[in-house]
Amino acid sequence: MRALLQRVHAASVSVEGETVGEIGPGLLIFICAMQGDTDAMADQLAAKIAKLRIFKDAAGKMNLSLKDTGGDALIVSQFTLAADTSRGNRPGFSPAADPDEGRRLYEYFTNAVQSLGIKTANGVFGADMDVTLTNAGPVTIWLDTAA
Repeated sequence: MRALLQRVHAASVSVEGETVGEIGPGLLIFICAMQGDTDAMADQLAAKIAKLRIFKDAAGKMNLSLKDTGGDALIVSQFTLAADTSRGNRPGFSPAADPDEGRRLYEYFTNAVQSLGIKTANGVFGADMDVTLTNAGPVTIWLDTAA
């Protein structure tokens, strides 16, 4: 699975002008299931994200995790993280999991994050979404279970 994390002061996602998910301080997580991804990979990624020390402590050092801060997670499906740009000028997305499996793993990942005690909000799988965020830092981190 691939994830792009952005540390945020706040973030929201809307579909057709209606807000479907929003959070205060925490992480905006763009997530993409890839061909061959498993539940175990989703569990591993959820645990890694929950413990990743990218929030500032009292001394201003990135030393705290999402769990430590009690922050929220806005989880948005984004198949374009699977983009293959190795040939030509138009990205290919064949490395992404098929839509049914992608949806299942997206929902499984969300449940895995929630099971770690993190409050979550979500976008709508497969929808055309507008995402608004106030990036904190900025801090943006790429994770890939295949790497």
